[in-house]
Amino acid sequence: MDIDTELRVLVVSVRGFRFQAANCCLYELEDLLARMESADMHTPTSDFSLSSKLYRAAKYLSRSDELAARLSPFPEELVLQQDYDLLLVVLDNPWRMQVLKSITGWRERCAVKACFIAELWTPDLDNWRLMQEPWNDFDHIFLGVNSTVNGLNELIAPPVGYVPPAVDALRFSPFPNPPTRSIDVAYVGRRSPIIHDALLERACAHDFFYYHDTIKGTLEVEDQRAHRQLLAKILQRSRYTICNYAKFNRTNQTAGDQEIGYRFFEGAAAGTVMIGTPPDGEAFSRYFDWEDAIIKAEISGPRVLEVIAELEGQPERIDRIRRANVTNSLLKHDWVYRWRDMLSTLGLEPGPGAAKREQSLRDLADVVSTQPDG
Repeated sequence: MDIDTELRVLVVSVRGFRFQAANCCLYELEDLLARMESADMHTPTSDFSLSSKLYRAAKYLSRSDELAARLSPFPEELVLQQDYDLLLVVLDNPWRMQVLKSITGWRERCAVKACFIAELWTPDLDNWRLMQEPWNDFDHIFLGVNSTVNGLNELIAPPVGYVPPAVDALRFSPFPNPPTRSIDVAYVGRRSPIIHDALLERACAHDFFYYHDTIKGTLEVEDQRAHRQLLAKILQRSRYTICNYAKFNRTNQTAGDQEIGYRFFEGAAAGTVMIGTPPDGEAFSRYFDWEDAIIKAEISGPRVLEVIAELEGQPERIDRIRRANVTNSLLKHDWVYRWRDMLSTLGLEPGPGAAKREQSLRDLADVVSTQPDG
């Protein structure tokens, strides 16, 4: 495809029936593609649970994708009327791949088929259901979990690659007009009860604004765009954020694998000083390769208050950390860079909107060094 030709993209999203706050990170990517590439978006209204179960059972017994598809009819929600260079299915987990079956003509109309799966953990590789999913519908699989890439590569025919988390860095950046950082500490998502109790005690006894979640259980949102905008505004006004590796308190799900969570990318993009426990391994130092990207504090201890006290006496260091976090996020961790990497893997070129966005990111990065932070 010629680099000046508009890229024709069809995105399949689970936002029509998956309202979890955690999924809003993925919907942010989809929204960016709709704006930047003028991508069309299909949002199935259901995961078609019954049809999916029939498909898995038929696939398990027959070992045939074609027979399984005939024995498990899916409702026709979309009939493609045009050709696409790329079909991208974006999923929070691999158990919803059958949503593709609600589209008529996707095999003939889409030149390249890819799937981006945010989470797939080591225990999932031993789940019999995994190999009943329609992996062969795709030319390439992208995973947001690095530790399972090699294992999945050994199980399925399509090649598998790692795509780390990212963020809408323009949305989360506090520049060019940084607000006052009126929140002392923000701790969003999964949290260490020891650290949380220490911060809560400090907030109750002192003039100390500690922002944290108060809802128990699965958090669903009514408007995913509004949710992301609110989170960005909160972090832009936060001096410190607590960040730990992904699902640190769900070792039964992760088998102890440590991955970079989205909180690191959001906190850095908003210019907060991040305190916490990064994942082991080389991936974190590869993607957060600047000084003081995170100030380490153990999940199992309340030392976070000591760390904050030490930092409070170093205002120049704090300013440097904030600017470095924002600048590196703008230049490395916007979704446009992940998009370009995926397309490169698939042998495709982005449309002109990607280059325009990258220029906007570079321009804003230049502003960071010249304006005072809030």
